[in-house]
Amino acid sequence: MSVQGPGVGSKGAMDAAAAAVDKYSASSSAHEKHLAHVAQMTSHSWNIFRYIGDYLHLFGVFMLLFTLIRNRSCQGISRSTQILYFIVFITRYLDLVDHSQTTYLVFFKLTYIITSIMVLAIFHKYQNTYERQKDTCSLAVIFVPCFTASILLANEISALEMLWTFSQFLEGFAMVPQYIFCYRDRLAKDMSVSMYVMSLGGYRVFYAANWIYKKVQMPHYSDIQSWIGGVIEICFFTDYLLSRFTGYSLLRALVLKVDEKINDFQEQVEIKVLGSSKRARGVEAERGTELRQRRVNDESKDPEGAMDV
Repeated sequence: MSVQGPGVGSKGAMDAAAAAVDKYSASSSAHEKHLAHVAQMTSHSWNIFRYIGDYLHLFGVFMLLFTLIRNRSCQGISRSTQILYFIVFITRYLDLVDHSQTTYLVFFKLTYIITSIMVLAIFHKYQNTYERQKDTCSLAVIFVPCFTASILLANEISALEMLWTFSQFLEGFAMVPQYIFCYRDRLAKDMSVSMYVMSLGGYRVFYAANWIYKKVQMPHYSDIQSWIGGVIEICFFTDYLLSRFTGYSLLRALVLKVDEKINDFQEQVEIKVLGSSKRARGVEAERGTELRQRRVNDESKDPEGAMDV
């Protein structure tokens, strides 16, 4: 019977201990590299362009609320754009219930969600002042391609990731209904509406500068979904600025023509299926509102005549 000497057992134990130390060192090194990467990403994410973009966005939101409350009217504002932004915020900020975040992020995210609900509530309260005939953009034409792109381009197949990706693409088109509204409302002179529109478009320009800055500082940085949505939004915003300040527009005529074609097709489908179109029902409702308002004005001018009737 052979007996294993103490030297052999000690050598095996030493080899195992050395392997364990090497494994721990490799794991520790990888963890340190990951922490360094996160620290670098965090340090470059909070830059001046990001802060300007955030506060410009916040200013635009409060300017919108101020305009609606001051005027006690929804004139000049697209309800479709408000619906799109509400969906953008709800689908993007589901991470509020998924993991803990800084107070700064929680404040902005909750503010956007709450104010978007407030805006829709104001639209409901002052719905008689809503200019439906100028807010003609079809939301289905925006939703379908954005939802399709979110399925194809999401980084992983999960509900949170796909909804986040959907929100990035959707925000690229969120201001399009407002731009169409403004293109149709050429005689509008309310500067607060213009400030709101330019703030919402301008914040994305600073976010693009933030992405460029991070890419320069960290060549491995990539956020394709946000970049695509941002480029689309900036293109529409640039065209709006050209139209607003020079009267020249590359996309205005095309956007309005496409919008009219889509609405004509939608109206024909509604007439065949329902017997009447939403546009016709909206016009009838607006005429009824105008008649009621005219009757109220006449009664306030001639109360005795109103009593006789």
